[in-house]
Amino acid sequence: MMTVPSQVVHVDSPTEQRNPGTTDIDRMPTLGILTMINSEDRRVPEAVGEVLPEVAVAVDYAVEALRTGHRVHYVGAGTSGRLAVLDAAELVPTYNVPDDWFVAHHAGGTQALQKAVENAEDDAKCGAAELSAAVEPGDFVLGLTASGRTPYVLGALAAASRKGARTGLVSGNARAVRPAGVDVLIAVDTGPEVIAGSTRMKAGTAQKTILTAFSTATMIKLGRTYSNLMVSMRATNAKLRGRTLRILREATGASEQECVNALAEADGDLKIALMRLLCGVDANTATAMLAASGGHVRDAVDACAALTA
Repeated sequence: MMTVPSQVVHVDSPTEQRNPGTTDIDRMPTLGILTMINSEDRRVPEAVGEVLPEVAVAVDYAVEALRTGHRVHYVGAGTSGRLAVLDAAELVPTYNVPDDWFVAHHAGGTQALQKAVENAEDDAKCGAAELSAAVEPGDFVLGLTASGRTPYVLGALAAASRKGARTGLVSGNARAVRPAGVDVLIAVDTGPEVIAGSTRMKAGTAQKTILTAFSTATMIKLGRTYSNLMVSMRATNAKLRGRTLRILREATGASEQECVNALAEADGDLKIALMRLLCGVDANTATAMLAASGGHVRDAVDACAALTA
């Protein structure tokens, strides 16, 4: 059996400690309970802010992996794993990324998303085997664990590192030593939970916040946005088709009819339609300019402006 580094196993996790400020929460009226929870939740943004330099390193690792044809893997168990699965799933319709760009590995598999699978998170050997089979050199693997010591996650990260992937760990235990082979440790300290050990609370909120920021920043760096507008989404229903039209109008200042025409000429591709309206080029030229810029609309528009200056 694979063992977990001893310096991590024996470190107490703040998320498991009793919160001295909420010992009478079961005596409170409903509004009092909610107020206590809300007061503790306010600690999350500040705690996340303290680890942004480490998140930035993880983003740059992910961008490098994706730019060179590799993948990003999330690894988690319980709440952490479910949040990872959610983030990976949302990127496909939001930014129209390939299905295999972000791959989530959850202890216990898909059945553990709705029902706990006993002992799955304690199986370091299973985590190692899963990532050994899935990871390639050049990939980036981001593990998530509230305690900082989940065997499945640490086993997976160790195996990924041996395969030549860069690795990161989002941990709710700021006291834990960085495990061997982990390139970047994101240890966010949200303190004891309102309900002791209920890491779906502040620790989970912090992980969700970090994941959202991490993946969004990665998408921005990869040119999946123009300014602060989504321009790579897949318009698969009426709501998204309407959003595409609104984004195009917002970005260009063109009339609704001009935007409708540009989208039709671009076969619904928002980036091509943007280039058509911002630079006055046809669809073929827009496609070529976007290819030259690596899909970055901003860079393509700047290059177009430089040519006509």
